[in-house]
Amino acid sequence: MFRHLKVKSCAVAILSSALLAFGLYHVHAVSGITEGGTLGMTLFLQHWLGISPAYSEVVLNLLFFLLAWRLLGNRFVAPSIISTGAFCIFYKFFEQFDPIWPSLANKPLLAAVLGAVFVGLGSGFCLRMGGAPGGDDAFAMSVSHLFKMKIQWAYLILDVFVLALSATYIPIERLGYSLLTVVLSGQIIGWVCRIKPDTPLDIERIKGKQTVAEYK
Repeated sequence: MFRHLKVKSCAVAILSSALLAFGLYHVHAVSGITEGGTLGMTLFLQHWLGISPAYSEVVLNLLFFLLAWRLLGNRFVAPSIISTGAFCIFYKFFEQFDPIWPSLANKPLLAAVLGAVFVGLGSGFCLRMGGAPGGDDAFAMSVSHLFKMKIQWAYLILDVFVLALSATYIPIERLGYSLLTVVLSGQIIGWVCRIKPDTPLDIERIKGKQTVAEYK
């Protein structure tokens, strides 16, 4: 499973996961702006059940990875395990300190844009290295395979579902900003992957031009 990993890829995946954890804790968690996918779900569980994303991210990702294990293969799962572990460690580390931008709670537009940058760059570079810090990709590929739809629509289904759950604790106007950060982060991820799509999880798959069967 791990024999295809390279030191450079692991280093970039770890640093990217740190960037993602930093943005989620210092921007999203204090601003009332949520994310879609597993990131948004961790914030949902943190609000209602008091479960830290450092723990819930592991459980959710394992569930999604187990669901799509046969579809993704070992080459995707191995770097994803490293990215997920790095995210959880860094998030737990950041939790030991107070948020550095508490004023973002009163600046939702800035928080939405800033949060999208952290999520887009953090997730994007993890994808470039062939892994993912979240289980969104595993879920999206599974849904794409089962329902024969383009993968971008599978991503959207998960994001909309999580945002709908988030409506139970986030005001409607804040959900508008959450939708903005979801759209922007997705575009940034696509831009990062388009720079030089040379990994197993490249922009062609993200755009849905490559089927799950071809990827496997």
